[in-house]
Amino acid sequence: MNPIDKYYCGAGKLKDLSLLFIRLILAYGFLNPALMKVKDISSIAEWFERIHIPLPVLNAYLAAGTETLGVVLLALGLFTRIISIPLIITMIVAIATVHWSNGFEAGENGFEIPLYYMIMLIALIAFGSGKFSIDYLLEKRRSWKIQGGEALL
Repeated sequence: MNPIDKYYCGAGKLKDLSLLFIRLILAYGFLNPALMKVKDISSIAEWFERIHIPLPVLNAYLAAGTETLGVVLLALGLFTRIISIPLIITMIVAIATVHWSNGFEAGENGFEIPLYYMIMLIALIAFGSGKFSIDYLLEKRRSWKIQGGEALL
């Protein structure tokens, strides 16, 4: 093994911890918006109507449900790749309808934070939820069964 490979070998061990932190940061980031929507869904639907989102009541429930489910699933690391897709769609809609006209800066209610969330969600789709997740435990159990290791469970 050359010295460069030996040096970077240890960095790979940070992957699972990084994926855990990404999931927890995203779960925390979606928590307050989800709670706000759930607490007063009718106001959210009215706001969606004012900003010309089609089917405002349905979309208010979809956004609230996606974000709430996202908080739980991301925190647990359960179905991480699957829940990341509707969360990305939610961020695209948020950028297009609310944040884009404010520019990039987060302090100006720009699209910076939703963009960062999308990047982190794409990373979760690409790399999965890591070893510190229910997804990992389910995959490990599935591979044991495939290899005939039912007795190990």
